[in-house]
Amino acid sequence: CTLDSEVALRVGGDFFFDPQPGDSPVELVLIAGGVGINPLFSILLHIADLHGYQEGKGNGYKMETAKLYYSAKNTSELLFKKNILGLMNAFPGKITCRFHVTQQRSQICKELQPHVTGK
Repeated sequence: CTLDSEVALRVGGDFFFDPQPGDSPVELVLIAGGVGINPLFSILLHIADLHGYQEGKGNGYKMETAKLYYSAKNTSELLFKKNILGLMNAFPGKITCRFHVTQQRSQICKELQPHVTGK
């Protein structure tokens, strides 16, 4: 987003991301805290499928970038972190994630360090 961009925000409830081939591409921002990652991780997997399909066939929905912002107390409470790192590696620049920890007491592993902010 840029200054003065229009965004849609949805908090809680049942929600999904199911774009159709003719829909306009969007840049998706997903924000999760704690176990709230569960439905957003499913959306992230769907986005990866869309990118994979787009690369393989070149038709269907044209997915733009997806950015995930995910916060937890510490890195051990970041669910699906290895899977998320794998998606970022599989689709560099198309799927990105910033992890934020609020009560980290131990050293953050090297694999996560570039993607983690917080204490």
